[in-house]
Amino acid sequence: MSENFEDNQEEIFSKVLRAGRRTYFFDVRETKASDYYLTVTESKKFTNEDGSYHYKKHKIYIYKEDFENFSNYLNETMNFIFEQRGAEVISERHQKDFIPNSINSKSL
Repeated sequence: MSENFEDNQEEIFSKVLRAGRRTYFFDVRETKASDYYLTVTESKKFTNEDGSYHYKKHKIYIYKEDFENFSNYLNETMNFIFEQRGAEVISERHQKDFIPNSINSKSL
């Protein structure tokens, strides 16, 4: 499937998740055979030295025959991450104004 073909296709259903510099697009599209498939696109904004900006996009296509396995593997992988590292976003610790939750709860 060429990129032009996809760009001209109407989205059947779309959800957008904005997450800081990243935006995730979940789009349902239609195949030539009139079946549906899912595209997941990550779009990340980059700022150039002159103040202008550009976006880099990464896209995956997921077809119905793979939905169940994809969903199972995604959930299993996310559960592994939460079990091993918890839900805290570790990179937040490196922010200048970071205050650990344990300190927040003690001061209340």
